Amino acid sequence: MYSSYLIGVDIGTAGTKAAIFDVEGNQLAVAYEESKLYYPRVGWVEQEPEDFYTSAINTIREIVKKSGINPIEVASIAFSGQMAGILAIDRDWKPVIPYDSWLDIRCKNYIDFLKAEYEELLIEKTGVPPTVDHLPKMIWWMKERPEVFDKIYKFTVPAVYVAGKLAKLKGEDAFYDYTYVTFTGLFDVHKMDWSEELAETFKLPLDKMPRVVKPWEIIGELSSEEAEKMGLRKGIPIIAGAGDGMACTFGAGLTKSGLCLDIAGTASAFYVSIDKVVPDTKHRTLLYLKSVVPELWCVGAYINGGGLCLRWFRDEIAKEEKKKAKDLDKDPYEVLDEEASMIPPGSEGVVFVPHLGGRAYPYNPRIRGIWVGFTWKHTVGHLFRSILEAIAFEYNHYLKILRELLKDVRIDEVRGIGGGSKSKLWNQIKADILGIPYVLLNREEYAVTALAAISGYGVKVLKDFVKTINEWVKPLKRIQPNKEVHEKYKIYSEFYEKLLSRIDYIMEGHETLIQ
Repeated sequence: MYSSYLIGVDIGTAGTKAAIFDVEGNQLAVAYEESKLYYPRVGWVEQEPEDFYTSAINTIREIVKKSGINPIEVASIAFSGQMAGILAIDRDWKPVIPYDSWLDIRCKNYIDFLKAEYEELLIEKTGVPPTVDHLPKMIWWMKERPEVFDKIYKFTVPAVYVAGKLAKLKGEDAFYDYTYVTFTGLFDVHKMDWSEELAETFKLPLDKMPRVVKPWEIIGELSSEEAEKMGLRKGIPIIAGAGDGMACTFGAGLTKSGLCLDIAGTASAFYVSIDKVVPDTKHRTLLYLKSVVPELWCVGAYINGGGLCLRWFRDEIAKEEKKKAKDLDKDPYEVLDEEASMIPPGSEGVVFVPHLGGRAYPYNPRIRGIWVGFTWKHTVGHLFRSILEAIAFEYNHYLKILRELLKDVRIDEVRGIGGGSKSKLWNQIKADILGIPYVLLNREEYAVTALAAISGYGVKVLKDFVKTINEWVKPLKRIQPNKEVHEKYKIYSEFYEKLLSRIDYIMEGHETLIQ
C-alpha cells in the first residue's frame, strides 16, 4: 500500500532536530545536531547561517537512513526555527550578515530608545513591548552598519533561510509565515498587515520585509542538487511551517482558548492560547504571537535563555556532579535533581534571579543573574534548586498579569514540554509555585510533530490539521500541586517580586564595570 511520510525540521538555538512521521503520526526516526554559538564581544551572540543549512542537511539525511523508508514516498518537508533573532539575504538568497541571535543585546541602546519614545505605540499596534527582537536589531544594522544594511534585500529568520536554500529561492520569494510577524515590530496585529505608519516612524523600508504566508502554504520544491545530498527525490513540496515557539504550542495541542503551555527549553516560555488581542499597556510585559490556528493567539512571555541557566550551572559550577554523573553513566541533570530534591521548598532562603542575559519581558538589560541569601550552609543542591524555583517564580509573575488582563480566561492546567519537562522535581516545583496541575503529554518532539501535521495538511494528505494534532497528542500524566507547599511558596514569590523591583536601582552603573 502506498504511504506518505512527513518530515519536520526545527532549527533551534542549541541545535537542529529533524524527524520523520507517517500519516498516522508515528515518529519513525529523529536526529539531532548541536549548534555552535559565537560570542565576538560582550553582549553579542551570533550563529553562522551556513551552520543552520548544514545541520538541516545532516539531520534529514540521517533520519531518511535510520527510518528505512522509500525516499520517493516523502510527501513534504516543513521547517520551524528561532523567532526573535534576524538574518538577512541578498537578491540571490546569500546571507549578508551573521545570524543576530535573540540572545544578542548589541541593540540595547535602540531598545532603550523605543521603550522611552514609542513603547505604548508598539504595544498597541504590534502586541509586543520593545525588547530584543527584529525591530531594534534592524535599526541597529541601519544605523551602525549602513553599508551592510544597503546590501540587505530581505530580512529573514533561520528556518526560512534553510527552506529557501533547499528550494533554490531568490530574494524576491522571501516569506514569513504569520507566526513570526509580531516579532518584527512593523506588523499591525489589528489590520493583520505591514504598518506603513510604523515603517515611516522608524525609517525602515517595508520593501526589505518579506511577504506573509500561511504556515501550511507550499513555498517551493526541493531542488535536485539538495535532494541528492539528503537521499531524497527532487520536487518534494517545502511547506512554510512556523516559528519554533508557535510550532511547540500547536504541537502540544493548544488548539482552543484557555490552554496553557510551559516550554522548558533554551528559552523558558509560558503561553496561554486566547481568541483576542488585549494589549498589555499597563505592565508592558506580555507579548502576543499569532497561533498556527488561524483564529487564535498565544499570549505570554519568556526568560531570555532561562534554560541556558541550567546548562551554565551544569558546566561551570557543578563540575564535580558532572564528573560523578559520568562515572555513574547518568545524565548530569539527573544527579543535580537528586541533590536538589533533598533540599526543602524555598531552598532554605536562597533566591535566584534567572536573567543572565538581561530581562526580556518586561525588557530591562540591567537585571542580571543574582543569588540572594546564600550562606556557608548552602550546597550545590540548594543553588540548583533555587534556579528551578526562580524560573517558576517568573512564570508566576506572568500568570498574575494574565489573570488581571484576561479575567474571563480560565486556566485549569499547564502542559509541560521541552527538555526540562523530563524533570519530575521541576514539574512538581512549578505545579506547587503556580498552584495549577502540570500535565505531561504522550510525545517528546512537539515542534517537529506540529510540522508533520501542518505539512501533511499543506499537501492534502491530511484533511484537518487541528483535528489531526488533537488525535496525535494526548495527556499522559497529571501532577497535582501540594496546597501546603503552595502556601509556603507564596511568601517566596512575593519576595521574588520585591527583589526584581529593586534590582534596577542596585545594578545602576553596573554595565560600566563590564565594558
